[in-house]
Amino acid sequence: MPKFIVYACPTGELASQVQRFFEESRRVFGPNAAHAYMPHCTLLSFFEETPNSVPLYTQSLTRAYKRALRSQPTPAIAVTGFAFRPDWHGLELASPWLRQLMVNFASTTHSPTRKGGLRLKDWLHLSLAYEFSPDQAKGLSQMATELIDPAAAVTWELRYYQRNQDDHWICHQVLPLT
Repeated sequence: MPKFIVYACPTGELASQVQRFFEESRRVFGPNAAHAYMPHCTLLSFFEETPNSVPLYTQSLTRAYKRALRSQPTPAIAVTGFAFRPDWHGLELASPWLRQLMVNFASTTHSPTRKGGLRLKDWLHLSLAYEFSPDQAKGLSQMATELIDPAAAVTWELRYYQRNQDDHWICHQVLPLT
């Protein structure tokens, strides 16, 4: 059964800088777990569902999005800066507004074919590198600060994805967060 997820994905200059970092870090240090995904902020955990349930989720996400637009702040998501931990490097993000949008989505989306609830993520972040060798930490953090400006222009999109068992991704919905 395929898995589904909702991400906030950056576009614009920041997204270009992150993509360049992904390419350069893979070339210099080899792949790490962050390279398996597009640049994103995870808003809820993967959940298994039947493919024919897609319209139920896209309609529910659209309703939650439209309700939230009335109170959307500018920016919708704030990039608060870098975080470099021994086992994870990334950008810290903040958006109480987006968190509330996802609470509304999760609490109003009911499917008879989904097992379990939709689990929201509390920690908003964009991963740059994780599951890397400890001896790469310093080089990766230096590369990140050289290639990425956390204050770079960015817009965000709310995206509803399906990931199939062969790791093929399908984007079913894109909603602008600007």
